[in-house]
Amino acid sequence: MKLQPTNGRILLKPIEAKDKTPGGLYLPDTAREKLQEGEVIATAKDATDEVVVGDHVVYKEFAGTDVQIKGQDYILLTADDLLAKYITVDEIPE
Repeated sequence: MKLQPTNGRILLKPIEAKDKTPGGLYLPDTAREKLQEGEVIATAKDATDEVVVGDHVVYKEFAGTDVQIKGQDYILLTADDLLAKYITVDEIPE
């Protein structure tokens, strides 16, 4: 099944918080923070030209509508709910 957003919506797959600290301690589900980051899975044609499928983005904390498809969690939101996107840059040589 494929979901195509309409009316300017963007479909995101949330990025899960890590279950292990840098020191090697495992965190239970209740102690993990909920990240407001996700990967763009699909966009409506009239959504925005700033993000494309595959981009990693940051969105507002209580934004969008949670959707579950075949046991996988997704978020449907508008372009106004997006705050930033990650971009790759060249490393600065030392």
